[in-house]
Amino acid sequence: MSRTALLPKILLATLYALAGMSSAGVAGELTLRGERMQGGLIVGQAPAGTMLSLDGNPIPITPDGKFVFGFDRDRTEPAILEASFADGTAAREEIAVAPRDYDIQHVNGVARKYVSPPPETLARIRADAVKKRKARVKDTPLDYFAGDFIWPVTGPISGVYGSQRFYNGEPRRPHYGLDIAAGEGALVRAPQAGTVRLAEPDMYFEGGLIFIDHGHSLISVLMHLSSVDVKTGMKVERGDVVGRVGATGRVTGPHLDWRMYWRNAHVDPQLLLGPQPEE
Repeated sequence: MSRTALLPKILLATLYALAGMSSAGVAGELTLRGERMQGGLIVGQAPAGTMLSLDGNPIPITPDGKFVFGFDRDRTEPAILEASFADGTAAREEIAVAPRDYDIQHVNGVARKYVSPPPETLARIRADAVKKRKARVKDTPLDYFAGDFIWPVTGPISGVYGSQRFYNGEPRRPHYGLDIAAGEGALVRAPQAGTVRLAEPDMYFEGGLIFIDHGHSLISVLMHLSSVDVKTGMKVERGDVVGRVGATGRVTGPHLDWRMYWRNAHVDPQLLLGPQPEE
């Protein structure tokens, strides 16, 4: 089995199945691209008829052989990728997940009710959580995950994936998104095509909130919107306007917080992007 080296930005790896190799040569091949690090997302291509698993859990493959998986912020153990090919051969690769250094941020001036929500808001928070869980459908057959992603809005980066935030001196959960500062009302565009799974104008923590399903459990989350211009179930194309930048929910100023999930893993959307386009 051959292994390629990690490139500075995009890793291209080829995994060869040597078990049961015939005289004709290599029995099967997987192509992987993406960052093998905490928060990384891997998109792959497999031959027809391949069956895949990651850490023992099945990975679905599109009819033309595309698949995707990702690594959570705090993953430290290697991932085990196994493939069974249509000709009966198999391959196994142990994928080392590189660690990252995360920033620590102190954010002051956040309203007390958002740092430690008062008891009377708990019912609303629980109801919001139910909506979000239901919206995170798994393994839909869409294949937009394999395309190039674009910046949903441009502006200064005011928060990065993985940072630990302290609100008014109190530690909170790590930040799982990319914060892009922009003026109130700036247009927010779909970073990739997909189906809108949730469109809510007033969630307690997130304010205006949109979930876009790109397929195979990869979901973009767009938060703190002043306007939500799509509805649940709508199909959007990459670049479509879906809302506007706001300062709704738990924020101190207008910006877009863009997060991504693959299954239960929080992945870093910035790893999927090139430089911001020039105005």
